Amino acid sequence: MNDSIAAIATAHGVSSISIIRVSGDAALPIAKKISKLQNIIPRQAHLTSLYNAQDTLIDQAIMIYFAAPHSFTGEEIVEFQCHGGMIVAQEILDTVTSYGVRLAQPGEFSKRAFLNGKIDLTEAEAISKLIEAKSVDAAKILARQMKGELKEFVDESRDALLQSLAYSEVMIDYAEEDIPDDIIENIVHQLDALTDKIEKIVDASYRRRGLIEGFKVAIIGKPNVGKSSLLNALLSYDRAIVSDIAGTTRDTIEEQVRIGSHIIRLVDTAGIRESDDTIEKIGIERSISSVEDADIIIALFDGSRIFDEEDEKILSIIRNFHEKHCIVAINKSDLELKLQREELEPYAPIEVSAKKGFARLTQSIEGLLDSIGESEEMMLISARQIEAVDLAKNAIFEAKIPLLEGELEFFSYHLQEAVKAISSISKPYDSEEILDKMFGEFCLGK
Repeated sequence: MNDSIAAIATAHGVSSISIIRVSGDAALPIAKKISKLQNIIPRQAHLTSLYNAQDTLIDQAIMIYFAAPHSFTGEEIVEFQCHGGMIVAQEILDTVTSYGVRLAQPGEFSKRAFLNGKIDLTEAEAISKLIEAKSVDAAKILARQMKGELKEFVDESRDALLQSLAYSEVMIDYAEEDIPDDIIENIVHQLDALTDKIEKIVDASYRRRGLIEGFKVAIIGKPNVGKSSLLNALLSYDRAIVSDIAGTTRDTIEEQVRIGSHIIRLVDTAGIRESDDTIEKIGIERSISSVEDADIIIALFDGSRIFDEEDEKILSIIRNFHEKHCIVAINKSDLELKLQREELEPYAPIEVSAKKGFARLTQSIEGLLDSIGESEEMMLISARQIEAVDLAKNAIFEAKIPLLEGELEFFSYHLQEAVKAISSISKPYDSEEILDKMFGEFCLGK
C-alpha cells in the first residue's frame, strides 16, 4: 500500500454514474476488502456491493480491475463505478483512503502513465486539452495528436538534426580525409527544409489556437448601433441592457455561446466614440483592448444613419487589425437605408436587423469558424510546445552561421541545443520541475 493514489475521476455534481479510480500496489487488496470478493478477474466488470471500514453497505456498483502493466498508468488500477452524486462517491473515496491510500494530486494519474512509459508528453497534453476542447475540429486535432501525429514530427525532426550533427562530427574527426564537396550544401538544404516546416506549423498554431481555447469574437461599433441587441440575440436571452441612450454599455461583457460545432467567447464592447465621461473613456479603452485580443471582429454599423466620423473610427480600427478575421454587418436594415456603403464594400457587408433576426450573421460566423478548422495541417496545442519549436528554430539559425564559416565545433554545439529543444516536446531534460508544472494543470482524477 506504499504510495498508492485515489481520486474521483468524474465531475462534481449530480449524475447517473461517478467513477473512483485507485492506482498502485494497494489497489487490488483494497478492492477485495471493500467488495469482499476474492476472485477478481482483470478487465471484467464485477457487479458487487461495496462496504466501508465499519462493514456498512455503501452502494451496489460496478468494479473493474486492470492488472499492471496493462492499465492507463502502467500500475495496478481499480475503478469503482457507483451511483452518481457526491455522497456515495465521497464515501467510497473516504473508505479507500482509510486503508492507507493517499489522495491524488491534479494530473498525477497521467504523470504516472508518462513516467511508466505508457504515454509521452504530446499524448498527455492532448488528453488534458481534449477534456476542454471548444469545437469538434479541436477534438479531431487532439485525437490525431493522441495517436502520435506530433510525436512523429518530433522524431522526424530529431532524426534530421542528428543526421546533420553526424555529418559535422565526421568532418571534424576526418578533416584530412576525402569528404564529398557538397556535404555542407546538403546540410544547409536539410536545415532550411526543417526550418520552413517549423515556421509553417508555428504559424498555423497561432492562427488556429481558437480551435483549442475557444475563439474570442469582439463586437464593435459606435454607440447605439445595436451591439447589445446582437449579443442578446446570439445568447438567446437578455444578457446586456438595451437602450436608445448612447453609452449604455460602459464595460465589456463576455459570454460563451455555441455557434455550429464551435464554442466561442463573445464580447460586447462599449460604444467607441470621443467622450469626456471618465467611466465611459475607460470602457472605450477596454473595447480597443478586446479587439487586440480577439480572433474575430464583428464590426456593426447603423444602416439608418449617415456614415459619420464615429463610423470612420470603427473602420480605421478594423483596418489597423487587418490580419484578423473581420465580419462587417449593417444593422437596422428594416429601416430606411441612409448609410453610404462605398466605404464598406471591400468587406462584403451583411444586412441584418434586430427585428428580422441575425441568422445571416450567425451563418457567416459559423462559415468562418468552419473554414479555419477544416484544414488537416498539424498544429501545436500549448505554449510549451510552441516555445520548444521556436527555440529549436533559433538554434538552427545560430548553427548555420558557423557552418558556412567552417567552424564546425560551434555548429555542433548549436545543433545539439536544437536537438534538446525539439526533443523536449515529447520528453523534457529537466523532467521533474517541468512535469510538476505541466501535470499540475490537469483535472483532479486525471
